[in-house]
Parts: sequence; structure tokens; C-alpha cells
Amino acid sequence: MTTNKEKHELELAMFAGGCFWCMVTPFEQLPGIGGIVSGYAGGHLENPTYKEVKMGTTGHAEVVQISFDPEVFPYEKLLELFWQQIDPTDSGGQFQDRGSQYRTGIYYYNEKQRELAEASKVALAVSGRFDKPIVTEIEAAGVFYLAEDYHQDYHKKNPEHYKEDRKQSGRDEFIETKWTK
Repeated sequence: MTTNKEKHELELAMFAGGCFWCMVTPFEQLPGIGGIVSGYAGGHLENPTYKEVKMGTTGHAEVVQISFDPEVFPYEKLLELFWQQIDPTDSGGQFQDRGSQYRTGIYYYNEKQRELAEASKVALAVSGRFDKPIVTEIEAAGVFYLAEDYHQDYHKKNPEHYKEDRKQSGRDEFIETKWTK
């Protein structure tokens, strides 16, 4: 559908928040989000497979790459929502998913994103919301490798398994405890 509104250039954002399946749904229905894909970033092996990344030896993290319209949904809002999906004090993974491949991270595409990410991390650290240090890494985006097709929109392709996995992970209880009270 065509509208009279001016089309804006989409930008990219990349976040690691543990299992990439759980990092898609919080962002996907928001205005200004052009798309979300699951993949791998931050490692040393070219074209890694899920099996290789899951072993924890490639250095990659499971990530989501989000295309967004900053005029409709600014990067600051993406950062705010990102922080509310993770335990930023856990350096060993996220919830039931353990290992460096499930670490948290913000991977910036430009200097403005880096500055905003750093400022948001500092603001969270001084907020008093967490008793432990914020360990989420902030690094340049680097190479993004698209995850296998069966991981894309996993929550839509396998809704029952996704719901059960998310329920068992403890993520929702953490979010409820840390962000909604």
C-alpha cells in the first residue's frame, strides 16, 4: 500500500541477547521495523553453521539484525527495548542457554549508534536496577552471517516448541521481576 508519507532510509541494528529465537518477537510488530533476521556475529570462523556456533568454539554470538526506520522508531528506543529483554549482568549466557555464544551484546554500525549504546549502558549501570556490573559488550558490528532458514521466524514455524522453550528459559519471569515492577 502506498501512502503520501515520505519514505525514509532504513538503518541496521544488531543485538545479541541469548537465544536469537527469543529476540525476534519483542521487536517484530513495532512501527518502523522493516525486518528482523537471526544470525551469527563476532566470531573467527567464516560462514559458521548453527551446529558449529552451538558448540561454543567459533567465537560467534547468536544475534538478531534489525532493519528500522529511525524517523519512526529511533535507535534509542531499540536500545531501551533491548535492555528489557536480557540479564545484562550475566557473562555466562542468558537464562537456560549457557556459553559465550549466548552472551549479550550491542553491535553498532556507526559512531552515533556506538555513542548511544555506551550512554544507555552507563545510564542502566547507574540506575540501581541491578546489583551487579553490566557486562553486555558493545562492539563494532563486523560480519553478520545469516542463520539457517529454519531459524528465521522460528516462533511462527514452530509456535508450540517456541512457547515451551521460552517458558522453560526463565526469561519472562526475569523480565517481569526486573522490568515491570
